[in-house]
Amino acid sequence: MRFICLLVVSFFLLNEGIAQKSTPIEPKRTFSATGYVRDAKTGKPIQGANIVVLDVSKGYVTAKDGFYIVQLPPGNYILRFSHIGYRPRQDTISLEKTLFREITMEDDAKDLEEVVVTSETPDRNVRKIEIGVSQLTIRSIRRIPPLMGEVDIVRSLLLLPGVTTVGEGAPGFNVRGGSADQNLILFDDAPVFNSSHLMGFFSVFNPDVVRDVTLNRGGVAAAFGGRASSVLDVKIKEPDADKWGINGGIGIISSRLGVEGPIIKKKLSFLAAARGSFNDFLFKLAPPNLRGTTANFYDLTTKLKYQPNERNTITLTGYVSTDVFKLASDSLSGQEINASSTKFNYQTTNGSLHWNYFMSKQVNLATAVILSHYKADLSSSDSSNAFDLKSGVWHRQIKSDLTYTPNETHQWQAGISAIDYLVQPNTRIPGPNSNVLPVDLDRERAYELAAYVQDEWKLNADVAVIAGLRYSTLLNRGPATVRTYQENGFPQDETVTSTQTYGAGKIYHTAGGLEPRLAIRWSVGEGRAIKAGYSRLRQYIQQVTNTTAALPTSRWHLSDIYTKPTIADQWSLGYFRNTADNAIEASGEVYYKTITNAIDYRDGAELQLAQAVETQIVQGTGQAYGFEGLLRKNKGRWTGFMSYTYARTFLTMNSPYANERVNNGLAYAANYDKPHTLNVLATYRPTTWFSMSFNFTYSTGRPTTQPSAIASVAGVLVPIYIDRNQQRVPDYHRLDFSMTFEQNPLKKKRNQSSWVFSVYNVYAHKNAYSIFYKLSSASSSDAYKLSIFGTAFPSLTYNFKF
Repeated sequence: MRFICLLVVSFFLLNEGIAQKSTPIEPKRTFSATGYVRDAKTGKPIQGANIVVLDVSKGYVTAKDGFYIVQLPPGNYILRFSHIGYRPRQDTISLEKTLFREITMEDDAKDLEEVVVTSETPDRNVRKIEIGVSQLTIRSIRRIPPLMGEVDIVRSLLLLPGVTTVGEGAPGFNVRGGSADQNLILFDDAPVFNSSHLMGFFSVFNPDVVRDVTLNRGGVAAAFGGRASSVLDVKIKEPDADKWGINGGIGIISSRLGVEGPIIKKKLSFLAAARGSFNDFLFKLAPPNLRGTTANFYDLTTKLKYQPNERNTITLTGYVSTDVFKLASDSLSGQEINASSTKFNYQTTNGSLHWNYFMSKQVNLATAVILSHYKADLSSSDSSNAFDLKSGVWHRQIKSDLTYTPNETHQWQAGISAIDYLVQPNTRIPGPNSNVLPVDLDRERAYELAAYVQDEWKLNADVAVIAGLRYSTLLNRGPATVRTYQENGFPQDETVTSTQTYGAGKIYHTAGGLEPRLAIRWSVGEGRAIKAGYSRLRQYIQQVTNTTAALPTSRWHLSDIYTKPTIADQWSLGYFRNTADNAIEASGEVYYKTITNAIDYRDGAELQLAQAVETQIVQGTGQAYGFEGLLRKNKGRWTGFMSYTYARTFLTMNSPYANERVNNGLAYAANYDKPHTLNVLATYRPTTWFSMSFNFTYSTGRPTTQPSAIASVAGVLVPIYIDRNQQRVPDYHRLDFSMTFEQNPLKKKRNQSSWVFSVYNVYAHKNAYSIFYKLSSASSSDAYKLSIFGTAFPSLTYNFKF
């Protein structure tokens, strides 16, 4: 930590020293015009906006947060701001001292050319330095055909190259050969431990409050850490500081209602949005075996923004959600209890306080205090077998990031972070008259500390580099009881030789190391660039499960003496090409990733109530590699894109001990290994008030394990499994369609509304989510496919805003 701080200060002093040596004896006096460029409606920072100083022949571009610096001699100037999809704006300034101005730009409703996937400038994909980074705006997400009328943030990510899911309706997503828990999901900087509603059908993000979505799957900045695959950064829009408004929507599955506006005009503004789904009445129309099913959720998002002056901005964000899911006449408890049904109840509570301090025209300080709490509850109400299984994760964090822009060629960033973890693995509480035994597993506690430094350096007009270094460490602390096992053996309950108890606050184990990050962009001609990147990521908290799609109650576990942190090293190389008018974009990326200390479960593992999780899991190595191609059309009445991904992921769990080997110690495909994925999205927009979209997706079936033989033991048929993940479910394919009818935006009206009609799975293909077997003496074994959506699902949604 001292070394990194000294390194930051040294670089700052060196930069200042060079500037002083190069200053002429009589320097020409200049002043700076600085500020932010934002969307007039949403307040979203506009990245890559072009700024031209008229009659001076100087041009500038806004940074990632919309920030700009224009340095000129004293005098009067006209600045022209422009960005695709926005109306150009001119600003007249009198530059006699350092000037701070916030510029807002209005959406150009007459422009039919629409960016379908990202909100970047036309050639941003070529000019940006990062590789493997995609950004989506809520406007582009709304063009994707929704499922049952619900616009979904996470489902839109599945159209991007390198992003897959283990099955239709499965919670979470997989990025470049990583498991679902290896994605750091941030909602205004607060981590989300379960991103799904209704067991995976929808995501927890209300589309009415989302500003933009950025997925870092290759070039992860040094400011981020803690997960081994990707970072999904979801930002909430800024509340309207000028006038009050109400928006919402009414759909078959869920309905939404939001309000925003100024409490003190231009100073204090507020946003609140609620979404709820109460669908029990629909199951009364279902077949008899589903009529007792319950599937409901609600979420509430709030944001308060206070800007006392142009140098300080304070925001307070809150989020809470609850899901209730119950399957009638079935049990998913995994408790080896003969319950007639199980009920899932899981909740997320997040809060974040941000203070952004604009110290000077070159220095910006951002500090945040973050709280995230996820808890899950699984229960059965059967009188003799009643139980309540509780688990949870608490995440408390404070962090601070400093941005220093000494000149147009360098932008330094440095920061520190401290996280306090508390994990409640599982606690089983019996009912009043239940025969179930109580279980209370020990809590896990740890601190995760990190510091980083990064420089974005433009060497010349063609070459630019982002170089960063992050250091992170995990400190396990008491109270805790640590086992000691027999030497020359693997951990199991029967080989415990002793235990040692540590008191509250006592640090009994540490693990950590350096995480270098590097990205290089080389422009090889107009509209062409070659990019390369390398990153190392460490993960200290894992979700361990022995199911393909993790249930809400799946166990979270911190790295400790026996469970080492997962480390991922990734190399990426890509070529990016745009046509002269940026109407067509094409790109191709290849990547190779090695995974150290990858986690999987032992054969026959019982994870939920194991006193020591190290007796149920194994660690080994993994490798992932692939190709990602993207072809996109940005202009014209027909817009859209096509993405193709070839990806492989293999795990190797070898050990000197046979009980710790998986697949006999040989490499095997991971649960989420899907070699081929193709997505095609086309949008036709003949007018400003009507559009229709088509989406087709195809992917290879995921791996599955089938019984190799069947044995008869005392007249009972028992399946025998030998090799893991050597077979696959059938390939997946689906076509979606939607039509959107909006009011003509050229006719200025106070109230706005739209209708969205969509059909999910147009040709009603019965895609297999999984394959299961029923054993009988007559046929020995019958295989069955389970389909989540085996038919077409039409929907109609009404959206309003006034």
